[in-house]
Amino acid sequence: MYYNESCAAKGNNYGSNYQSRRGGMLIRSMQRAAVNIFKTDSSFEMLVFAPGRIREHFHLDVKGSTLTVSYSPPDGFPRPDWILREYSRGGFERTFDLDASIDANNISAKYVDGVLQVSLPFIPGKQPEKREIVIN
Repeated sequence: MYYNESCAAKGNNYGSNYQSRRGGMLIRSMQRAAVNIFKTDSSFEMLVFAPGRIREHFHLDVKGSTLTVSYSPPDGFPRPDWILREYSRGGFERTFDLDASIDANNISAKYVDGVLQVSLPFIPGKQPEKREIVIN
């Protein structure tokens, strides 16, 4: 499985390192959910850190070999005048390229304690493709 770096957060044209100053405070684009991925013997496990969200508003879609994980907040979602804001409960979209070893028909997900847990099982007998890159 490969992260598609071209998937800058929805509505964010500045990339993940965009920073600006507003009122003397450093403000960072927060339209992105942090993701950790680890491999087990039978799957890739993806942890999408998204506290304060509503389970029914997450969307997972597979189109071809691309997995899209997104969240759309409900209409009327409160937008307070923040004094300090270190994370966002707003919408986001992340895309990932799935290799041929992933069984896309059996991907499953659950939202527990602010973390969307996505299980991407391997096709039995098929291992993820590995290739060595020569450094010049």
